[in-house]
Parts: sequence; structure tokens; C-alpha cells
Amino acid sequence: MRLLLIEDEAKLGEYLRKGLAEEGYVVDVATDGIEGLHLAMELDYDVIILDGMLPGIDGLSVLAALRQTKSTPVLMLTARADVEDRVRGLQGGADDYMIKPFAFSELVARIQVLLRRAQSHPSSPEPTALREADLEVDLIRRRAVRAGVRLELTAKEFNLLALLLRRQGEVLSRTELASQVWDMNFDSETNVVEVAVRRLRMKVDQPFATPLIHTVRGMGYVLESREQP
Repeated sequence: MRLLLIEDEAKLGEYLRKGLAEEGYVVDVATDGIEGLHLAMELDYDVIILDGMLPGIDGLSVLAALRQTKSTPVLMLTARADVEDRVRGLQGGADDYMIKPFAFSELVARIQVLLRRAQSHPSSPEPTALREADLEVDLIRRRAVRAGVRLELTAKEFNLLALLLRRQGEVLSRTELASQVWDMNFDSETNVVEVAVRRLRMKVDQPFATPLIHTVRGMGYVLESREQP
């Protein structure tokens, strides 16, 4: 799941980015309304966390521009406790509202609620469950099951599996995996991708008769069903 955080308070933004990354989300951060609106319009996010007071363009203006073309769930943050401010945000298209300061655990819970709502929304373009052969991944509950057996995955392992499954049949390079899952530029001296894929295979493939994750020499990795020789 990919989130966009539009927050101009540097310390709060970094705290939320790290915390949400530990929860297994990929988080892009914008520090002003102009950059935030550009990212929100150009890329597809599962949830946008939008501060109300922003330099460049304020949060309500960002929301109004976004709602002209996109229905991405938006959770607004505000330091104002007055009811009128929250009403304007909700009427402008916000899906939820939180007043600063707030507990991080509540933020995570509210994000999960928005994701569940999107799951049941008929116009949601993103699938919430992915399948290949006897492997099933629930993107909302963040659960992976193969042949009826629950797979115990770390947050990064789950994100890696979801990416491979979302792009099943397509060879993904180490560079792309590093960028999408770890939000880092690939370094040939770093074996983080190889180690992660090896550990993922031990959980997804090793206990079962048919492997699904394959190495394509010199190119990368692919998840697909293949007939046994």
C-alpha cells in the first residue's frame, strides 16, 4: 500500500514516515501544497494524509483540486479544534479528520478504516486481493496464505510478495524492487534484494511442491506458475 503524506512540519513528517514504513506502507512525503498536489495528481495512492495548513497551497485548496478528478481517500490533519474547520474539510471531500496532537496508533487505525472502505467501494480501481495458483494475498488485512497455510511474513517480505504478485508474469529487476520496496537507489554492492528474495522463497516456495518465485539470470525475478518438467 502506498501513502502520500503532505505535511510541512519536518519533524512530524519524518516521524510519521518512519512509523508508517515500519507498519509496512510505502510513504511519499511532500512538504508543501504545490508539491503535494502534483504528486497526488500524477501518481496513484491508496490514502493521502493531508495537513490543513500548508505553504504554497493550503490543504483545503489541495483537496478541492484533487476532488475534481480523483476519489483517493483523504485523511486531513489540523491543529484547529473548531467544528467549522472540520465541517469545511468534510464538505470539501475529506474522508476523515484528525486534530493535532494525536496518537500514532489512532492514525494507523484510521488509515486501515479508509482502506477497508475503499475495498468495498465499487469504483475502487486497485484490487484488494491477489491470487496465483494456490497463493492468496489480502492487501487490506496484509495476510498471505498458500494452500490454506498462513505465511508469517515481515512487513518488507509482504510488500515484496505483493509487488511480485501484482506484476505476476513480469520480470522485475533488482533496481526496481529496491526502489519500490525499500525506497532506495540500487547499489551493486548491496545484496538486500537477494537476501530478501531468498528469505521470501523459504516461506512461499520451500514448504510447497511447486515454486512460484523464479530467478531470470541477468534480469531479475518473476512470480508465475510454471509447468513442472
